[in-house]
Amino acid sequence: MSDSYYVAIFGGAVAGSEAASQLTAKGIKVVVFEQNELPYGKIEYGLPKWHYKLRDRQEKIIDERLQHPLVTFIPKVALGKELDIKEISEKWGFASVLLATGAWRDRPLPVEGIDDYIGKGMYYQNGLISWFNQNHDPAYKGPQFELKDDAIIVGGGLASIDTSKMVMIELTRAALRERGIEVDALTLEHKGVIPFLTEHNLSLEKLNIKGCTLYTRHDMADMPLTSLPDNPTQAEIEKAAAVREKMLTKVLDRFGFKMAFQKQPVGKIVENGRISGMIFKDTIYQDGKIVAVDGSEHSVKTPLVISAIGSIPQQIPGLPLKGEIYDVESIENGKIKGFDNVFALGNAVTGRGNIRQSQVHSRQVSENIVDSYLAYTDEDYEAIFDAAAERADKRIDSIFSHFTEVEKLSADEVKAIDDKLKAMQEKVGYDGQYEQWIKSHLSTRLESMKAHS
Repeated sequence: MSDSYYVAIFGGAVAGSEAASQLTAKGIKVVVFEQNELPYGKIEYGLPKWHYKLRDRQEKIIDERLQHPLVTFIPKVALGKELDIKEISEKWGFASVLLATGAWRDRPLPVEGIDDYIGKGMYYQNGLISWFNQNHDPAYKGPQFELKDDAIIVGGGLASIDTSKMVMIELTRAALRERGIEVDALTLEHKGVIPFLTEHNLSLEKLNIKGCTLYTRHDMADMPLTSLPDNPTQAEIEKAAAVREKMLTKVLDRFGFKMAFQKQPVGKIVENGRISGMIFKDTIYQDGKIVAVDGSEHSVKTPLVISAIGSIPQQIPGLPLKGEIYDVESIENGKIKGFDNVFALGNAVTGRGNIRQSQVHSRQVSENIVDSYLAYTDEDYEAIFDAAAERADKRIDSIFSHFTEVEKLSADEVKAIDDKLKAMQEKVGYDGQYEQWIKSHLSTRLESMKAHS
C-alpha cells in the first residue's frame, strides 16, 4: 500500500457513515468505532419501531457505507472508556479524529434530586424507547421498564408525543391481554388506540385506563411541531398555530392521552422512597420568553413520571463542553478547542435544530435531532437524515483542508495501525465479517414476527 492518510470516526450512524463514505471516496482509510453492537444509533434504538420501513432503508444505507474496503468497523468500543481521546488523537497517527457519537444522555429534568428516583417512580425517555423498540423480542435481556396508568410525561416536543403514544399503546395492550385479546404495537399505532377499541366495542373507560398526561410549558399554539419561516408574518404565525392545533387534536383523538399546557415542573413528591407526584407552576409568555408564575404552585399525584425533554452529548473525559454541546473553535468544521485534529459532526456541536428549517436551509443537524423534535411522518424523518448526511458531507470538505498540514503515513505506519485495530476487533469478538455480525446482533423484528404468526 502507498502512503496514505488514516481517519478515526466515533459513531457509525448517519453522520459517521456519511463521513466515512466521503473520506473513502477520496481514497482515505477509515476506522469506525461504535460504542454499541450495531452502528445505527438512534435509528435502531430511538426511532419508534412503527417506523420500521424507514428504519430498514436508513440502516441499509449505513451498511453499504461501512462495508467499503477502506473502512474498518469495530463495535463495542466507546470513547472515554475503552479509548482515551488524547491518546488516540496524538499517538495513533490519525490525520483526524471525527466525533459522530450522538446525543445519548437524557437532558436532566430540572427538579432538584429527581435523578435519585430513577427506577423508583421516574424514568427518562432514551432507555424507555430503547426498551419499547426491543420488548417484543423473546431474546431481549436489556433493562426492563414497568409502565403505570395515570403517568405524567414532561416534555413539549414531538419526542414527548411519541413517548405518550408508546405509553398508551403499551397500557392498552396489557389491558386487552387480561381480556384474552392479543394485539401488537404496530397494529395499535397504525389504527390508533381509540379507533381500534371502538372496532371491538371497547373504550379506555371499559378497560379502566385513565391514560397518561403530557405536561408542557408551552401553550398549544407554540408547541414545536411545525416550523416558521424567518421573520414570519402574522398570517404565517396564525396558520402555523392552526396546523399545530390540528396535529395535536388528531393525535389525542387517536391515542387517548391528555395534555396539560403551560405547566413547568418545579418539585417532586416522595412517599415510601418513590416518586408519588410532581409540583408544577403555571407559565406565561413574557417578553418572548416562557416564565413561571410565582405563587402558582400546585401538586399532581402520579405513580410514574417520564421525562422526555430531549438528549445531549455524553460527557467524554478530556473533551471540553460549552453548556450542553462540545466547545469548538470553528463552527464551519467543528474543530474541538484544545485539539489540532479532533472535529465534531452533527448537532453535538450546534445544539438543537428544526426539522423543516434543516430541510430547507441545510442547517447543521444530524440524526440526533430526533431527540428533541421527533418527526410525525416517515417523510419528516427522512428529511432529518438527508440533512444530517448533507451537513456531514459539507463539514468533511472543510475538515479535508486540514489534511494539507498533516504528513501522510508510510505503508508500515498504516500496517501498524491496522494491526492494532485487528487486535481490538478480536478483543470484542468481531471477526471482520460485517454482514454476519449485523445479522447475529439485530433484535427480532416485530413485523417479521407478525408475518410468521
